[in-house]
Amino acid sequence: MASREVSTMIKQGFISDPTLSLSFSPSRTTLSSRPYSPSSSPPPPPTESARPSHNNPTLFEMMSEEALRGSKTIEESRKKTQRRVAKFLTELKAYSFKNGGLGLSDVKLTVVSRDGYRVAMDVHRRVLSEKSRFFAEKLSQRREKGVSHTVEISECDDVEVYVETVVLMYCDDLKKRLIGENVTKVLALLKVSAAIMFDAGISSCLEYLEAVPWSEDEEEKVVSHLSQLELDGSMTEVLQRVSSEPSTSARSDGILLNLLSGVLQAKDDKARREMKTLFSRLLREDSFDDDNRFDVSKDTLYHLCHRCLSSLVLCLSEAMAIDGSRRDRGVLMAEIAREADNLQWIVDILIEKRMANDFVKLWADQRELAELHSKIPTMYRHGISRITAQLCIAIGRGNILVGKESRFSLLATWLEALYDDFGWMRSASKSVDKKLVEDGLSHTILTLSMRQQQAILLKWFDRFLNKGDDCPNIQRAFEVWWRRAFIRQYTDAEDSSQLQITVCSYPS
Repeated sequence: MASREVSTMIKQGFISDPTLSLSFSPSRTTLSSRPYSPSSSPPPPPTESARPSHNNPTLFEMMSEEALRGSKTIEESRKKTQRRVAKFLTELKAYSFKNGGLGLSDVKLTVVSRDGYRVAMDVHRRVLSEKSRFFAEKLSQRREKGVSHTVEISECDDVEVYVETVVLMYCDDLKKRLIGENVTKVLALLKVSAAIMFDAGISSCLEYLEAVPWSEDEEEKVVSHLSQLELDGSMTEVLQRVSSEPSTSARSDGILLNLLSGVLQAKDDKARREMKTLFSRLLREDSFDDDNRFDVSKDTLYHLCHRCLSSLVLCLSEAMAIDGSRRDRGVLMAEIAREADNLQWIVDILIEKRMANDFVKLWADQRELAELHSKIPTMYRHGISRITAQLCIAIGRGNILVGKESRFSLLATWLEALYDDFGWMRSASKSVDKKLVEDGLSHTILTLSMRQQQAILLKWFDRFLNKGDDCPNIQRAFEVWWRRAFIRQYTDAEDSSQLQITVCSYPS
């Protein structure tokens, strides 16, 4: 609440009243069919004998019960507030007694809530004027000796917080006084301190907020409240926890590249898996906020892709010459599996970010890698074929949009390898969903021309009859192709007139 808003709510009078004393007159809110004064007690609840005895209460009776429960809840909340306010008033008396040089109180300050709850305090003009620039301005208009002032602040959001803020004006060690409070309470005290221009209170609240840890919910509250209060440079220390200097996209890319590279090169497999999961989640969360996106760039991800591909080619080349190498075969094969897993992770991010179109072309062009892949044992290489499966699943779902040539080139380069590794893929990795891979492959094949569909599916037909479960079951794609070729017989299709039921090689 800004100080000018407080100023419009304040009702100030100057009267001679030698008998000023502490007053505490909360009003009560209750549900009743007759009017009553704020000082009156709420009507007593109905006795058990007065309530209906039948088991099926009417709508009016249920509404009355609900209103009664609501009234009790309000009353209980009010009582708790009264107890806390009474504690603060006792504390205020103790501070006033401790500072005996202040003399008798000369200001009667009354704080009133929106629902009429009132708290009156006997305070000192000297304290209010020294600690609050707002009160200093309002109380400087009359300075006659022996004159007592009556000040009322109405329509307060939280009377309890106003009372506690006044108590803080009498406290010598505000920082110590705030120890143990929660962030929400201190934010409320900060809001009132700012409204009445209580500079020491503002500083102490900001020091508290800068020093204590925040939960995620509290962090949002702190940033929101400070932005509303507009305390200029005094809140910079607090917000440094959640804000940094503006950075260029190049600097951001550099940081992300180093972090992602660190994950790919991690020596501890468990830590590497955990950090991959963390980064995948963070990058996925970031994609939901287009207005405040701090995202990894396409160049960064493709730089990592090329690095992984180069490592895979190198590892497979070494595996081919293992007899003349001093390297342990097991270590080398573990490196192949790790690099394949790294590339799978980057491809997942590319698909999530809708940046994987170019990777389909890049992967389709890896003919050297595909040739090396065919010459090492399946148990070590099957992770590479999972990348092909990833791409087919994404194409089948419409998450990757590339031309027909790129889709066919992908299968021409890697489909045989996927067939060869399929048995190992589904048995060695729990994360491979057999049906998902088969559906993705089927949908990808059916996006090709009829000639290309025929060539691929007829070769699959022979392979499936010989390999069974070790070959992907894409019968669904075969059925669709069959109906397109022999039942629907769409005209004006160049490919359909050239169909031949023969086993043939992939057309160029």
